[in-house]
Amino acid sequence: MNLPDDGLILVVKEDCATCQMIAPLAAVLEQQGLLKITFSQDNPAFPEGLNVEDDRDLETSFRLDTEIVPLLIRRKEGKEEGRVIGWHRDEWQNLTGLNDLGSDFPEQRPGCGSLSVSPGMAEELQERFGETGLKAREVSVDYPDDPMEQMFDRGWTDGLPVVPPTPARVLRMLQGTRRAPDEILGMIPPSGEVCTVEKAAINAVMAGCMPEYFPVVLAALDAAMDPDFAWQGLMSTTMGAGVCVIVNGPIARRIGMNWQHGALGHGNRPNATIARALQLMVINLGGAVPGGMDRSTHGHPGKFGLCFAEDETDDAWQPLAQSRGIEPGKSAVTVFGFCGTSINNTETARDADGLTGSLSMCLNAFFHPQHAGGGLAAGLVLSGEYWGIYRDAGWDRARIHAALLEGTHRTQAEIESGVTRSSGGASSIPKFDPGDLVLVRAGSNAGLFSTIIHGWGSGPSGSQPVTREIVP
Repeated sequence: MNLPDDGLILVVKEDCATCQMIAPLAAVLEQQGLLKITFSQDNPAFPEGLNVEDDRDLETSFRLDTEIVPLLIRRKEGKEEGRVIGWHRDEWQNLTGLNDLGSDFPEQRPGCGSLSVSPGMAEELQERFGETGLKAREVSVDYPDDPMEQMFDRGWTDGLPVVPPTPARVLRMLQGTRRAPDEILGMIPPSGEVCTVEKAAINAVMAGCMPEYFPVVLAALDAAMDPDFAWQGLMSTTMGAGVCVIVNGPIARRIGMNWQHGALGHGNRPNATIARALQLMVINLGGAVPGGMDRSTHGHPGKFGLCFAEDETDDAWQPLAQSRGIEPGKSAVTVFGFCGTSINNTETARDADGLTGSLSMCLNAFFHPQHAGGGLAAGLVLSGEYWGIYRDAGWDRARIHAALLEGTHRTQAEIESGVTRSSGGASSIPKFDPGDLVLVRAGSNAGLFSTIIHGWGSGPSGSQPVTREIVP
């Protein structure tokens, strides 16, 4: 970039009404020897008749930190002395020293956005002309090789196509957080490879995340690396466990997450990609490849990643994050180790007690009807219709949770015979420890369904749900 040491320089684009308006003034400034050069972002013949440099590659605009055009800059002895964006008559007169410049022009007109800051372009230009600050090793894929196929060949996918993490895309992802790219977040199991913010961003790009999802990814990653979550065990158990991410708070609505129809399934980008980013990290950083360090006997589709938002549209329902200590109004994630899901249907239950009895039977059959005494975790997702039955009866989260824990107590004889309906009694044995039953509300308001999220082992040798507040 060759700039004059002294004088004025101008950056314009033809596709800007204000740039077209000031073109005659640019001619006046050039005739008087004040304007040394004009850079045009979209047409090297505009403005006609002036000394115009072609800036269609936007390198000069990038290096001049151009956000708005027209941009008029005064330089002296090789340094910038001042600049004006758009058209402000007094400011142009002050910068040029011509007190009558544009006296018959409007007092001011807003400029237009520079092409160098159009969506996605800033990161592209940073990669081409600036210092990226990225530390990860860059892999070149030369034509005719296909980057998508190369990523399959190198084992960098979960079996589905991934987005190639070009430097520009990674830089764009890093715009989603204020954290430094080289900040160390922790070690990814099973191998214990160190993960930085940059490496997390790379895998978030590959998963298909948008930058606005990245704070959720980082919070979920922080929760998953908590020793209580036992991610190492989840990735190496033969039971086939994965990571479920439940999102609460304003960020769920802001990034467009789904908590209604099909919330636990396909069709929504943040739901589909946030937990997938964590799974790609354990593949690409942790080495958790099926048959290698991932020892799943069967696995399950949820190992691609299960993520959904809780339905918080009814103030009568206390969100999961608040029940776990997060302040109201804050956004948070809860990670839950799980081994698949099952849908349960109770068409005949029309009151809170009957519904609780039905749900308790489903929960007692979970894993095995003869298992009891704690040591396993489960999530229960209530549909809108089920919540409506409880709400109309005046039940809140706490009462539902307590009733389900009570309903999943059985006597030793009932457990031994595999009976799932409890008869109660002081000598009964619990199916779950209180903290191992996670209650969530999601799904549409049509359908008398619940979904059990099958947890992994709990307790000192198992995995505990972990909640983290989401911060930028």
